[in-house]
Amino acid sequence: MADVVLSKRGRYAALKRRHGADHPATEAASRELREASLARHITRLVDQAPPLTDEQRARLAGLLLPAAGQVDQAGAAA
Repeated sequence: MADVVLSKRGRYAALKRRHGADHPATEAASRELREASLARHITRLVDQAPPLTDEQRARLAGLLLPAAGQVDQAGAAA
């Protein structure tokens, strides 16, 4: 997982230098870097935690879903 984060970080840095922070490709690379970093962090937490019950797992998964009426990044209502 760490190699993925390093790769995404390098791609983001290169795009930011080449195109600037506001370029669509740079913004997409930033989102990909954030996702990879979150995935790494969540994986570490899950690996260290005791087993979860089905109810706990469902409650935590619900945190990742948009709330009713919330707008996603694409601008569509959830």
